[in-house]
Amino acid sequence: MGRRLAAAAANYSGDGGSVSRTPHLEMMIPQAMRKQPPNSLLTLLALLGLLAGLLELSHSHAAEDEDYYMQEMLTRKHHSRVPGPEELGATSERQQPQRAERPDQMAAKKIPKGKAENSRQTGKTTADAKAAKGPNKKAEKSKKSALKIPNSISETEAQYKPVKEDCPPLGLETLKIDDFQLHASTMRRYGLGAHRGRLNIQAGIYEDDLYDGGWCAGRNDPLQWFEVDARRLTKFTGVITQGRSSLWSSDWVTSYKVLVSNDSHTWETLKNESEDLIFIGNKEKEIPVLNTLPVPVVARYIRVNPRSWFHGGSICMRAEILGCPMPDPNNYYHRRNEVTTTDNLDFQHHGYKEMRHLMKVVNELCPNITRIYNIGKSHTGQKLYAFEISDNPGEHELGEPEFRYTAGAHGNEVLGRELLLLLMQFMCQEYLSGNPRILHLVQETRIHLLPSVNPDGYDKAFEVGSELSGWSLGRWSQDGLDIHHNFPDLNSILWEADVKKRTPRKLFNHHVPIPAWYQFKNATVAMETRALVAWMEKMPFVLGGNLQGGELVVTFPYDRTRSQAVTRAQTPTPDDHVFRWLAFSYASTHRLMADAGRRVCHTEDFAKEDGTINGASWHTAAGSMNDFSYLHTNCFELSMYVGCDKFPHASELPEEWENNRESLLFFMEQVHRGIKGVVRDIQGRGIANAIISVEGIDHDIRTAADGDYWRLLNPGEYRVTARAEGYGSSIKKCEVGYDIGATRCDFTVGRTNLSRIKEIMEKFNKQPIRLPLRPLQAGRRVHRRPGT
Repeated sequence: MGRRLAAAAANYSGDGGSVSRTPHLEMMIPQAMRKQPPNSLLTLLALLGLLAGLLELSHSHAAEDEDYYMQEMLTRKHHSRVPGPEELGATSERQQPQRAERPDQMAAKKIPKGKAENSRQTGKTTADAKAAKGPNKKAEKSKKSALKIPNSISETEAQYKPVKEDCPPLGLETLKIDDFQLHASTMRRYGLGAHRGRLNIQAGIYEDDLYDGGWCAGRNDPLQWFEVDARRLTKFTGVITQGRSSLWSSDWVTSYKVLVSNDSHTWETLKNESEDLIFIGNKEKEIPVLNTLPVPVVARYIRVNPRSWFHGGSICMRAEILGCPMPDPNNYYHRRNEVTTTDNLDFQHHGYKEMRHLMKVVNELCPNITRIYNIGKSHTGQKLYAFEISDNPGEHELGEPEFRYTAGAHGNEVLGRELLLLLMQFMCQEYLSGNPRILHLVQETRIHLLPSVNPDGYDKAFEVGSELSGWSLGRWSQDGLDIHHNFPDLNSILWEADVKKRTPRKLFNHHVPIPAWYQFKNATVAMETRALVAWMEKMPFVLGGNLQGGELVVTFPYDRTRSQAVTRAQTPTPDDHVFRWLAFSYASTHRLMADAGRRVCHTEDFAKEDGTINGASWHTAAGSMNDFSYLHTNCFELSMYVGCDKFPHASELPEEWENNRESLLFFMEQVHRGIKGVVRDIQGRGIANAIISVEGIDHDIRTAADGDYWRLLNPGEYRVTARAEGYGSSIKKCEVGYDIGATRCDFTVGRTNLSRIKEIMEKFNKQPIRLPLRPLQAGRRVHRRPGT
């Protein structure tokens, strides 16, 4: 009715108060209305047309305002087959003229005034012609409403034009897809249920573990399926599959079909013309295999239906689904769980050249507080670049502690690398904007970031991509060594000396020397490890963290058990209480790590321990970077496993940055806990290599070249002793508070008499005379005459 009144009003032309009427219009106007003055009749018609237009507009938007799940319930009974490529193209062409343009596209089109008026007039004429041809207005309105609310697979394909694009993973591996969104036809047992069918998920050691390595069907027949509920309309573009993770079994799917649905009741199999599409699966259980759908399919549910499997195994698989969520502002579930960032950073994966370029850009943006240098080369000759952030880059300042973050020791654990690149960008931007927290960190700390310890391994993983690198491709160095566990095993040396009661007289409880064999050129030591050792010995680091991936936990020394026969056992250091606080400082400020309600990544529920664990109680490993740093240098080193996904998709980086940003900053600030000071002689000169001992803690540290030191301690009162070779000792009571900021404890020590005598004798090129007094006295007693 509104359209007919609007069309009738369009036929009026006002000129000097006269109104021309058409016979058809007079039939539409009631007798009482014909007697009204022309102007009042025109006004009445215009008001009625406006009212009818508003009524129609409200009806047209009702579907858009409805809840997403209500729409889904209303459309479950309407389903049709998946259209073929030719039908999809034809459907898209038919619907293309009805697609609304974005405001920016409309603004970009500058149409001359005359042409714009002609086009509007043409559009009006066309609309009238269509209105005259369409006998059933109600059917036409229903048709338009159906286009707005997708009732079936075919209609969603018609509304969203199927364009080939690279869609990110839905999040089975990253746990964005929760367990309730995964379903299966059957399962062998709970540990092999659908919730375990996630790409790269790892199994426990034992075959009947509660957390096993994939989904396994209860029966081996072609009726089995694995289903993912995206909880919203999604353009599915691909499926990635893997076999079961197991030390004892060999199970994988060799071929499968893909089905889609909008209601989880009526399913359509993807077809190649008239035949069902059969996708080739895996040839072994670890290497992921990607199958891209010939044409993207818009649906809510997707199923993988195994058709064949390894002849010696059974139907087992791990999977990831690639898909682009369709825009839907009414999807409350998506809005509630969406994590966004306001930081303007470069959220993408960076190859070696891109990483070097980004570091250079940040250095040029903040030249006064940054410096780029390299600590050595990889096996293939790639430089290991480090990025320094300090108010006086390139120099060690007296009393200023040095901190380090390293990442990428395992080349396929890429998230840590990108987090450090994001951190350097963030600190530069915030420093320029005057952020007080960042200003204090930069002015009071010398920070070193080494984003890629193993660039050779990274290149291997980066070449195949984030979802196809698997669990181990690129983990090791070019010569096949695990860099993180390639350091000398100083634990055995210390513990053996402890058993033989050699400490501390013959072997100190700190700065344990590196064995001679480790320094041979033909020793099994990676070039990257040698570069790290030289770097750690050169810089007086106080605190450090190495970023790893594949879990959500912070580990602290020791990483090796005392007994080689024990695979896992609590093996604390003398500074266990300090390490536990440092680990908790990172885990507690992470968005997910200490969350008791989060899902476990693989097999261990670290949230029970607040997201922290002693390394040896998780799994024993000799020669770790953490243990070496603690026993050979002053630096307390921890490992941060920053995400379940070792190599997340680039689209996940903003969320991962939000998960770890506060943790990265807060952990750096812990370098200012404990005590600090300078050990000087009577003349006020700093004494290098002086020993700082804390009563009750069987681990000492040493001063740097200028005599300054930093000793990480928890709040409390401590009796501290400073001593050096050739000097006496000095004892003080130092109190550590709860606030950030190390307590100042300086020491002054004097020379001993023996050291002064040695200094005088060396000055005159003479050696002090040492008489064997005891042997002479013994000899005299033997030759003594009786009676004398």
